[in-house]
Amino acid sequence: MKKKTLTVAMLQMTADGYDQEANMIKGEAFCRQARELGADIALFPEMWNVGYTFFDPSQPDGRDIWAAQAITPRANFVQHFQSLARELDMAIALTYLEKWQLAPRNSVSLIDRHGEIILTYAKVHTCDFDRESALTAGEEFYVAKLDTSAGKVMVGAMICFDREFPESARILMLQGAEIVLVPNACEMEQNRIQQLGARAFENMVAIFLTNYASPQANGGSLAFDGMAFGEDESSRDMLLVEAGEKEGIILASLDLDELRQYRKREVWGNAYRKPHTYGILTSADVYEPFVRNG
Repeated sequence: MKKKTLTVAMLQMTADGYDQEANMIKGEAFCRQARELGADIALFPEMWNVGYTFFDPSQPDGRDIWAAQAITPRANFVQHFQSLARELDMAIALTYLEKWQLAPRNSVSLIDRHGEIILTYAKVHTCDFDRESALTAGEEFYVAKLDTSAGKVMVGAMICFDREFPESARILMLQGAEIVLVPNACEMEQNRIQQLGARAFENMVAIFLTNYASPQANGGSLAFDGMAFGEDESSRDMLLVEAGEKEGIILASLDLDELRQYRKREVWGNAYRKPHTYGILTSADVYEPFVRNG
């Protein structure tokens, strides 16, 4: 029987700020190369259409200029990659500053290999302690069934700071996610790497993260397969790949059948949870030392 091997390409790049045309051209070139290398899914770093660029608050019209860069899922920038996905027969997880009612959102649209958008997710855990306070936060996590040449797979997404909250990956797992795509735009250091591995371990999901290359960030795009133990219960390394700082296409391949068998036999995920004891998790109360101003 043919193995169901899924290959994800992490497009580790630097961007050209507000020059959306340049970002589109560069993104297309990387997608084409990813497909030539055998990718089933190409994953962009966070907010690619503007290169995760914000505004200078000291400039009177800076915020308006920045907000004007926001686009909708029907914009030419997105439609261009829909056509490209169809041409290449490859799914593309495209990120952008999304136009929204009061303030833009930080979003990713998962385009299937037929060119259809099957999921658009806006970052829930915006970094409200920083410049991302100018964004509108998303309100829900989504999972969709993606048709690939390796078969259908349940895919969820979370963006950058989302991965620092166990609830994000947990909700995606509970909604059926087998793999989680993570566009990123910050330094990936040892603690965040270990944290991401924990998300994969505790939910038995494969996780793929794409970061900006140096000097825009520090690269380090990486993937975990979510399988912490072999059939003989021996401990194994879940890390599939970890990139350096330079631009490049980082490929990670996953045996879907192996992951599914692992999820059927092991004890994590939703196998032995006790939700009736978790009531405090839904409380909105915040106490010291976690109270923050603004």
